[in-house]
Amino acid sequence: MCSGKCAKCLGIALIPLAILCILANILLFFPGGKVASENGHISDEVWYFGGIVGSGVVMIFPALVFLGMKNNDCCGCCGNESCGKRFANFSSIIFAAVGFVGAGYSFIISAVAINKGPKCGVNVTDTSILLGWNITYQYPFENGNYLGDHTLWDECTEPKDIIPWNLTLFCLLMIMGGVQAVLCAIQAINGLMGTIFGDCKCCGCCGGGDGPI
Repeated sequence: MCSGKCAKCLGIALIPLAILCILANILLFFPGGKVASENGHISDEVWYFGGIVGSGVVMIFPALVFLGMKNNDCCGCCGNESCGKRFANFSSIIFAAVGFVGAGYSFIISAVAINKGPKCGVNVTDTSILLGWNITYQYPFENGNYLGDHTLWDECTEPKDIIPWNLTLFCLLMIMGGVQAVLCAIQAINGLMGTIFGDCKCCGCCGGGDGPI
């Protein structure tokens, strides 16, 4: 099986994942599905752009390289026939490493955000006002304790549904980042095999061409 054909399949899978990660990160800027009154009301981890940069923009580059491998690995790379299929495979390993780092960054940011919990409005005692309490935005949870005890969710008074909103989107980012990392790791192995052993005979990749290896 040609490494270029495998790489193309991986690239096709990475593109929609990157787009979904970007959308998920953008939605996190709207806590509970609403526009935040202040930027400080948005969880810090959202501003690290794990989905937009790590699993999004950074992932586009290896995905495009993988998509072009089916042609590049047999007829040269970037339109240069003298480049050679083995160099094309080797370059894909470098881009796979870049993609792996980007996906890993998104995965780690998401895991930290899930464990830390969202920043939300919490009622705190304030003797200076008539009602005796005030809403302050902070992180009310510790070490993921809210994950197994839903009664703690009542501590977040606003915005409404902020906990399931953040939890769902960060879980999606973590899962998709993990899948992207696995796909990049597969291409690194695939590219290494293509670099060492070669993978097809000529420009007619997987088509049984007549040229030499």
